[in-house]
Amino acid sequence: MNKITQLFNIKYPIIQGGMIWNSGYKLAAAVSNAGGLGLIGAGSMYPEVLREHIQKCKKATNKPFGVNIPMIYPNIEEIINIVVEEGVKIVFTSAGNPKTWTSFLKSKGITVVHVVSSSIFALKAQEAGVDAIVAEGFEAGGHNGRDETTTLTLIPMVKEKIQIPIIAAGGIATGKGMLAVMVLGADGVQVGSRFAASTESSSHPDFKKKIVDTKEGDTQLTLKELAPVRLIKNKFYLDVQDLYKKCPSKEDLVQLLGRARAKKGMLEGDLEEGELEIGQIAGLIHEILPAEKIINEMIADFKAACQEKTKFEF
Repeated sequence: MNKITQLFNIKYPIIQGGMIWNSGYKLAAAVSNAGGLGLIGAGSMYPEVLREHIQKCKKATNKPFGVNIPMIYPNIEEIINIVVEEGVKIVFTSAGNPKTWTSFLKSKGITVVHVVSSSIFALKAQEAGVDAIVAEGFEAGGHNGRDETTTLTLIPMVKEKIQIPIIAAGGIATGKGMLAVMVLGADGVQVGSRFAASTESSSHPDFKKKIVDTKEGDTQLTLKELAPVRLIKNKFYLDVQDLYKKCPSKEDLVQLLGRARAKKGMLEGDLEEGELEIGQIAGLIHEILPAEKIINEMIADFKAACQEKTKFEF
């Protein structure tokens, strides 16, 4: 056992990202049943939809699972109360101040993890009393840090500053990647893009196929003026770039983005007009697999990489 498997009472230190429109109860339960930690992504769910997913997840697995809650969620108090009422024991928070809800959640016996993109925010999360942090490099898909700090540099810098367990995220989809970040100081990994392209992911089949077809250089971080997000380069992305050529105001960008753009792309499968959020590691994802097989392959790859370390001796 290591710090992360002990903290969550799981077999492997692999946490599934709580991705909007991808992370329903089927994926969370499948990951937990396979020995990792599944997360339900509350960011794309109305409160009662979240409650339904939590209840279904409890029936689909007897293993630990959690809920990812973006702090910018408009119904945050209602979401928090549902998590408490349904007896969820693990919460990952992101996109906001960890001081706001950490003490309350911990008073209810909930393990709290906060997602950060810098060592400064990692320290603030530690001071807020969280049990662990996710340090996410800018290779990651979805919403991202403005500083564009890569996972390779972020993990050791965070490790230098904090004492609580670190979960590395951003650009990790293989056992070798898992080993690399753990050598750099991480205690576990959070994997998003690889699980977005899983059989149990709640995203549209066309989006899953698009992930598999994505090559190196096909994604880009954009919309920093609103909230930085890594997108596949489709028609919508090109429309954003055309607008940038006209020196747009923030309001111009908001108008182009409109409403439910991510839902249109990832859940409804509109590959042209939708917002297609995925990480750079998509270039290494070549097939859609069940979550259990993804975890088994990662662990086998991790163990093989550990045994190969002798070839680096001088």
